[in-house]
Formats: sequence, structure tokens, C-alpha cells
Amino acid sequence: MEARAISKYIRSSPRKMRVVVNAVRGKRVAEALALLRQLPHRAARPVEKTIRSAIYNLIEKNPEERIDEASLLIREIRVDEGPRFKRYQPAPRGRAMPVRRRTSHLTVVVATAEAASGAPMASSQA
Repeated sequence: MEARAISKYIRSSPRKMRVVVNAVRGKRVAEALALLRQLPHRAARPVEKTIRSAIYNLIEKNPEERIDEASLLIREIRVDEGPRFKRYQPAPRGRAMPVRRRTSHLTVVVATAEAASGAPMASSQA
């Protein structure tokens, strides 16, 4: 069993988010959440929120089964670049310097331990 959660338009650059995401990739969910609570990065909060959302999506998707949160793994976690907000900042001699405010899209897939080890990762073929 697996479930997915996606957070879009996070106001943090993808490069800064990937530092946090790489720290929790492939870990058990309980271990990842404990690690995210200790990280000083601002990007750790949206990552934690999205992982929790994926857990709740898995529970909601399978109401008849008892899901042990300690046995869940982060099967896939990915940060993609979102749109950029383009702003301008005054510069000397009457010029304007561009400022790009980057955003991120975060995708998290959690799976049970037996589903993560037994089957290969699903591809996006239809």
C-alpha cells in the first residue's frame, strides 16, 4: 500500500528544500519526522506537513486495514521547481535589478515496508 501527497507553490527555493529532503529520503516515517523536528531549516516545516498528509491519505485510502505508522517508509520524495515571482529592486544610477523569488513543488510517497521492498517503483506509463 502506498499513498501520495503533493504541496505546491511553497515559498522556498528548490535548492534549499533539497537539503532537507535529502536528509529524510528513504528513511522510516517516524525517524524522518523526528529528524525534521530537530532541523533548523525553514523548509523542514512544509516537508513535515506533506509527509503527515501522505500518512493520513494512506489511512483514509485504506479504512478497513490497520496501518502501523512505525512500519511506513518514505518511498519517494521529490522537489520540483515551481513558478518564479519576478520583482525588481532599485540599484544605483537609476537602474533596476531583477529579483527572482523561487517556489517549489513537493511530492511525497509513503508506503508500507512490505510494499516498498516487494515491488519495484511504479513508472508513469499508462
